[in-house]
Amino acid sequence: MKNFEDKTSVITGGASGIGFALAKLCSEKKMNVVLADIEKEALKTSVKYFEERQINVLGVQIDAKNKKSLENLFKETKERFGKIHLLFNNAGVVNGGSPPPIWELPKQDWDWVMGVNLMGVLNGIQIFTPHMIEHGEEGHIVNTASIAAFIPGAGPYGVSKSGVVMLSETLALDLKKINAKIGASVICPGWVNTKISDAERNRPKELDSPSNPDRIGLGMNKILEAGKTPEKLAEQVFKAIEGDSFYIFPHQGWDYLLREHTEAMLRREGPYIFNTMAHLATRAEGKDV
Repeated sequence: MKNFEDKTSVITGGASGIGFALAKLCSEKKMNVVLADIEKEALKTSVKYFEERQINVLGVQIDAKNKKSLENLFKETKERFGKIHLLFNNAGVVNGGSPPPIWELPKQDWDWVMGVNLMGVLNGIQIFTPHMIEHGEEGHIVNTASIAAFIPGAGPYGVSKSGVVMLSETLALDLKKINAKIGASVICPGWVNTKISDAERNRPKELDSPSNPDRIGLGMNKILEAGKTPEKLAEQVFKAIEGDSFYIFPHQGWDYLLREHTEAMLRREGPYIFNTMAHLATRAEGKDV
Protein backbone atom coordinates (compact mmCIF):
# COMPACT_ATOMS: atom_id res chain seq x y z
CA MET A 1 0.00 0.00 0.00
CA LYS A 2 1.54 3.27 -1.11
CA ASN A 3 -1.36 5.69 -1.61
CA PHE A 4 -2.80 6.93 1.69
CA GLU A 5 -4.45 10.25 0.84
CA ASP A 6 -8.21 10.35 1.57
CA LYS A 7 -8.11 6.72 2.75
CA THR A 8 -9.34 5.69 6.20
CA SER A 9 -7.25 4.32 9.05
CA VAL A 10 -8.50 2.64 12.23
CA ILE A 11 -6.20 2.40 15.25
CA THR A 12 -7.12 0.47 18.39
CA GLY A 13 -5.27 1.68 21.45
CA GLY A 14 -5.08 4.91 19.48
CA ALA A 15 -5.32 7.47 22.28
CA SER A 16 -1.74 7.13 23.48
CA GLY A 17 1.66 5.56 22.91
CA ILE A 18 2.33 3.69 19.69
CA GLY A 19 -1.28 4.01 18.58
CA PHE A 20 -1.33 7.79 18.87
CA ALA A 21 1.99 8.07 17.04
CA LEU A 22 0.60 5.93 14.22
CA ALA A 23 -2.51 8.11 14.11
CA LYS A 24 -0.42 11.28 13.81
CA LEU A 25 1.50 9.80 10.91
CA CYS A 26 -1.76 8.75 9.26
CA SER A 27 -2.97 12.34 9.52
CA GLU A 28 0.27 13.65 8.02
CA LYS A 29 -0.42 11.39 5.06
CA LYS A 30 -3.88 13.03 4.76
CA MET A 31 -5.84 10.00 5.88
CA ASN A 32 -9.10 9.96 7.80
CA VAL A 33 -8.25 8.91 11.35
CA VAL A 34 -10.37 6.70 13.61
CA LEU A 35 -9.12 6.45 17.18
CA ALA A 36 -10.43 3.56 19.26
CA ASP A 37 -9.50 3.27 22.91
CA ILE A 38 -10.82 2.11 26.28
CA GLU A 39 -9.75 5.33 28.05
CA LYS A 40 -12.55 7.85 27.65
CA GLU A 41 -10.71 11.00 28.74
CA ALA A 42 -7.52 10.19 26.86
CA LEU A 43 -9.64 9.52 23.78
CA LYS A 44 -11.33 12.92 24.07
CA THR A 45 -7.96 14.64 24.38
CA SER A 46 -6.53 12.82 21.37
CA VAL A 47 -9.58 13.52 19.21
CA LYS A 48 -9.32 17.20 20.12
CA TYR A 49 -5.67 17.18 19.00
CA PHE A 50 -6.70 16.20 15.48
CA GLU A 51 -9.80 18.39 15.37
CA GLU A 52 -7.66 21.44 16.17
CA ARG A 53 -5.57 20.57 13.12
CA GLN A 54 -8.62 20.16 10.84
CA ILE A 55 -8.09 16.43 10.45
CA ASN A 56 -11.08 14.22 9.68
CA VAL A 57 -11.22 12.25 12.93
CA LEU A 58 -13.60 9.96 14.77
CA GLY A 59 -13.17 8.72 18.32
CA VAL A 60 -14.87 5.54 19.53
CA GLN A 61 -14.55 4.08 23.01
CA ILE A 62 -13.97 0.33 22.83
CA ASP A 63 -13.09 -2.75 24.82
CA ALA A 64 -10.92 -4.70 22.39
CA LYS A 65 -11.61 -8.06 24.01
CA ASN A 66 -15.35 -7.55 23.49
CA LYS A 67 -16.35 -8.50 19.94
CA LYS A 68 -19.58 -6.50 20.05
CA SER A 69 -17.54 -3.43 20.94
CA LEU A 70 -15.38 -3.93 17.84
CA GLU A 71 -18.50 -4.49 15.75
CA ASN A 72 -19.76 -1.11 16.91
CA LEU A 73 -16.41 0.44 15.99
CA PHE A 74 -16.73 -0.98 12.49
CA LYS A 75 -20.32 0.27 12.20
CA GLU A 76 -19.50 3.82 13.30
CA THR A 77 -16.42 3.98 11.08
CA LYS A 78 -18.26 2.75 8.00
CA GLU A 79 -21.13 5.16 8.60
CA ARG A 80 -18.74 8.10 8.90
CA PHE A 81 -16.11 7.35 6.26
CA GLY A 82 -17.38 4.46 4.11
CA LYS A 83 -14.42 2.32 3.10
CA ILE A 84 -11.70 1.28 5.55
CA HIS A 85 -8.18 0.75 4.22
CA LEU A 86 -5.67 0.60 7.06
CA LEU A 87 -6.26 -1.31 10.29
CA PHE A 88 -3.91 -1.22 13.27
CA ASN A 89 -4.80 -3.89 15.84
CA ASN A 90 -2.68 -2.20 18.46
CA ALA A 91 -4.51 -2.26 21.82
CA GLY A 92 -2.48 -4.09 24.45
CA VAL A 93 -2.03 -4.58 28.19
CA VAL A 94 0.40 -6.25 30.57
CA ASN A 95 -0.39 -7.54 34.03
CA GLY A 96 1.44 -5.76 36.85
CA GLY A 97 4.50 -7.05 38.63
CA SER A 98 7.05 -9.71 37.79
CA PRO A 99 5.03 -12.76 36.75
CA PRO A 100 5.12 -15.71 39.15
CA PRO A 101 5.23 -19.29 37.78
CA ILE A 102 2.39 -19.72 35.32
CA TRP A 103 0.68 -22.32 37.52
CA GLU A 104 0.29 -19.64 40.20
CA LEU A 105 -1.21 -16.95 37.97
CA PRO A 106 -4.95 -16.49 38.58
CA LYS A 107 -7.44 -16.96 35.76
CA GLN A 108 -8.28 -13.24 35.87
CA ASP A 109 -4.79 -12.36 34.62
CA TRP A 110 -5.01 -14.80 31.73
CA ASP A 111 -8.52 -13.69 30.78
CA TRP A 112 -7.61 -10.02 30.77
CA VAL A 113 -4.25 -10.15 28.99
CA MET A 114 -5.18 -12.84 26.47
CA GLY A 115 -8.55 -11.18 25.92
CA VAL A 116 -7.11 -7.79 24.97
CA ASN A 117 -3.80 -8.77 23.38
CA LEU A 118 -4.81 -11.85 21.39
CA MET A 119 -8.59 -11.96 21.10
CA GLY A 120 -8.64 -8.21 20.53
CA VAL A 121 -6.47 -8.70 17.45
CA LEU A 122 -8.59 -11.62 16.25
CA ASN A 123 -11.75 -9.57 16.74
CA GLY A 124 -10.33 -6.80 14.58
CA ILE A 125 -9.29 -9.24 11.87
CA GLN A 126 -12.63 -11.04 11.75
CA ILE A 127 -14.73 -7.88 11.75
CA PHE A 128 -12.77 -5.62 9.39
CA THR A 129 -11.07 -7.97 6.90
CA PRO A 130 -14.19 -9.09 4.97
CA HIS A 131 -15.07 -5.44 4.29
CA MET A 132 -11.51 -4.61 3.25
CA ILE A 133 -11.52 -7.53 0.82
CA GLU A 134 -14.97 -6.71 -0.53
CA HIS A 135 -14.34 -3.09 -1.50
CA GLY A 136 -11.37 -4.21 -3.59
CA GLU A 137 -9.03 -1.30 -2.93
CA GLU A 138 -5.50 -1.56 -1.56
CA GLY A 139 -5.24 -1.96 2.18
CA HIS A 140 -3.07 -3.19 5.00
CA ILE A 141 -3.51 -4.77 8.43
CA VAL A 142 -0.85 -4.26 11.09
CA ASN A 143 -0.92 -6.26 14.32
CA THR A 144 1.14 -5.21 17.33
CA ALA A 145 3.02 -8.09 18.95
CA SER A 146 6.31 -7.72 20.86
CA ILE A 147 9.83 -9.06 21.04
CA ALA A 148 8.45 -10.73 24.18
CA ALA A 149 6.87 -13.24 21.80
CA PHE A 150 10.35 -14.78 21.57
CA ILE A 151 11.33 -14.47 25.25
CA PRO A 152 9.97 -17.20 27.54
CA GLY A 153 9.24 -15.92 31.02
CA ALA A 154 7.04 -12.92 30.24
CA GLY A 155 3.90 -14.61 31.56
CA PRO A 156 0.53 -14.05 29.87
CA TYR A 157 1.95 -11.06 28.00
CA GLY A 158 4.58 -13.13 26.20
CA VAL A 159 2.11 -15.95 25.53
CA SER A 160 -0.41 -13.52 24.04
CA LYS A 161 2.17 -11.80 21.85
CA SER A 162 3.48 -15.13 20.59
CA GLY A 163 -0.09 -15.89 19.59
CA VAL A 164 -0.32 -12.57 17.75
CA VAL A 165 2.76 -13.46 15.68
CA MET A 166 1.28 -16.80 14.59
CA LEU A 167 -2.14 -15.24 14.02
CA SER A 168 -0.52 -12.60 11.80
CA GLU A 169 1.44 -15.19 9.84
CA THR A 170 -1.77 -17.12 9.22
CA LEU A 171 -3.58 -13.93 8.18
CA ALA A 172 -0.85 -13.06 5.67
CA LEU A 173 -1.00 -16.52 4.09
CA ASP A 174 -4.79 -16.55 3.94
CA LEU A 175 -4.81 -13.17 2.19
CA LYS A 176 -2.24 -14.37 -0.36
CA LYS A 177 -4.29 -17.48 -1.11
CA ILE A 178 -7.15 -15.34 -2.42
CA ASN A 179 -4.89 -12.73 -4.06
CA ALA A 180 -6.36 -10.00 -1.88
CA LYS A 181 -5.11 -6.45 -2.33
CA ILE A 182 -4.45 -6.34 1.40
CA GLY A 183 -1.04 -6.66 2.97
CA ALA A 184 -0.33 -7.78 6.52
CA SER A 185 2.45 -7.01 8.98
CA VAL A 186 3.31 -7.78 12.58
CA ILE A 187 5.26 -5.37 14.79
CA CYS A 188 7.65 -6.94 17.31
CA PRO A 189 9.19 -3.98 19.14
CA GLY A 190 11.58 -4.04 22.04
CA TRP A 191 11.38 -1.31 24.65
CA VAL A 192 9.29 1.69 23.61
CA ASN A 193 8.56 4.82 25.63
CA THR A 194 4.86 4.20 26.35
CA LYS A 195 2.59 3.82 29.38
CA ILE A 196 1.97 0.10 28.90
CA SER A 197 3.66 -0.59 32.24
CA ASP A 198 0.75 1.30 33.78
CA ALA A 199 -1.85 -0.82 31.97
CA GLU A 200 -3.42 -1.99 35.24
CA ARG A 201 -5.31 1.32 35.26
CA ASN A 202 -7.55 -0.16 32.57
CA ARG A 203 -8.16 -3.58 34.10
CA PRO A 204 -11.92 -4.16 34.52
CA LYS A 205 -13.13 -4.75 38.07
CA GLU A 206 -14.54 -8.16 37.24
CA LEU A 207 -11.02 -9.30 36.25
CA ASP A 208 -9.24 -7.73 39.21
CA SER A 209 -6.41 -9.88 40.56
CA PRO A 210 -5.55 -9.26 44.23
CA SER A 211 -2.49 -11.49 43.97
CA ASN A 212 -0.74 -9.01 41.68
CA PRO A 213 0.72 -5.59 42.55
CA ASP A 214 -1.00 -2.58 41.03
CA ARG A 215 2.00 -1.56 38.97
CA ILE A 216 5.11 -2.87 37.34
CA GLY A 217 8.21 -1.71 39.23
CA LEU A 218 9.77 1.69 38.75
CA GLY A 219 12.80 0.00 37.23
CA MET A 220 10.80 -1.14 34.21
CA ASN A 221 9.21 2.30 33.87
CA LYS A 222 12.69 3.82 33.61
CA ILE A 223 13.75 1.21 31.06
CA LEU A 224 10.73 2.03 28.90
CA GLU A 225 11.21 5.78 29.25
CA ALA A 226 14.68 5.40 27.75
CA GLY A 227 13.35 3.27 24.90
CA LYS A 228 12.56 4.11 21.29
CA THR A 229 10.04 6.90 20.82
CA PRO A 230 6.62 5.88 19.47
CA GLU A 231 7.07 8.42 16.67
CA LYS A 232 10.27 6.77 15.45
CA LEU A 233 8.62 3.36 15.59
CA ALA A 234 5.63 4.66 13.61
CA GLU A 235 7.95 5.83 10.84
CA GLN A 236 9.44 2.34 10.62
CA VAL A 237 5.97 0.81 10.50
CA PHE A 238 4.93 2.94 7.55
CA LYS A 239 8.11 2.08 5.67
CA ALA A 240 7.16 -1.57 6.13
CA ILE A 241 3.62 -0.94 4.91
CA GLU A 242 4.87 0.87 1.81
CA GLY A 243 7.39 -1.91 1.15
CA ASP A 244 4.88 -4.68 1.90
CA SER A 245 7.19 -6.11 4.56
CA PHE A 246 5.65 -8.62 6.94
CA TYR A 247 7.97 -8.80 9.96
CA ILE A 248 8.68 -5.45 11.60
CA PHE A 249 11.54 -5.66 14.10
CA PRO A 250 12.20 -1.98 14.91
CA HIS A 251 15.06 -2.63 17.35
CA GLN A 252 18.10 -4.10 15.59
CA GLY A 253 19.75 -4.52 18.98
CA TRP A 254 17.45 -7.47 19.63
CA ASP A 255 18.43 -9.42 16.52
CA TYR A 256 20.85 -11.60 18.45
CA LEU A 257 17.96 -12.80 20.61
CA LEU A 258 16.04 -13.96 17.55
CA ARG A 259 19.11 -15.88 16.40
CA GLU A 260 19.64 -17.45 19.83
CA HIS A 261 15.96 -18.39 20.05
CA THR A 262 15.98 -20.05 16.63
CA GLU A 263 19.32 -21.79 17.10
CA ALA A 264 18.23 -23.21 20.46
CA MET A 265 15.21 -24.78 18.74
CA LEU A 266 17.35 -26.23 15.96
CA ARG A 267 19.67 -27.71 18.59
CA ARG A 268 16.60 -29.21 20.32
CA GLU A 269 17.64 -27.43 23.51
CA GLY A 270 15.60 -25.76 26.23
CA PRO A 271 14.33 -22.17 25.89
CA TYR A 272 16.84 -19.36 25.57
CA ILE A 273 17.24 -17.54 28.91
CA PHE A 274 17.08 -13.76 28.52
CA ASN A 275 19.39 -11.68 30.74
CA THR A 276 17.81 -8.25 31.22
CA MET A 277 20.84 -6.59 32.81
CA ALA A 278 23.25 -7.87 30.18
CA HIS A 279 20.92 -6.63 27.47
CA LEU A 280 20.62 -3.22 29.13
CA ALA A 281 24.40 -2.96 29.06
CA THR A 282 24.27 -2.99 25.26
CA ARG A 283 22.17 0.18 25.40
CA ALA A 284 25.13 1.94 27.02
CA GLU A 285 27.15 0.83 24.00
CA GLY A 286 24.72 2.71 21.78
CA LYS A 287 22.82 -0.29 20.43
CA ASP A 288 19.18 0.07 19.37
CA VAL A 289 17.37 -1.78 22.15
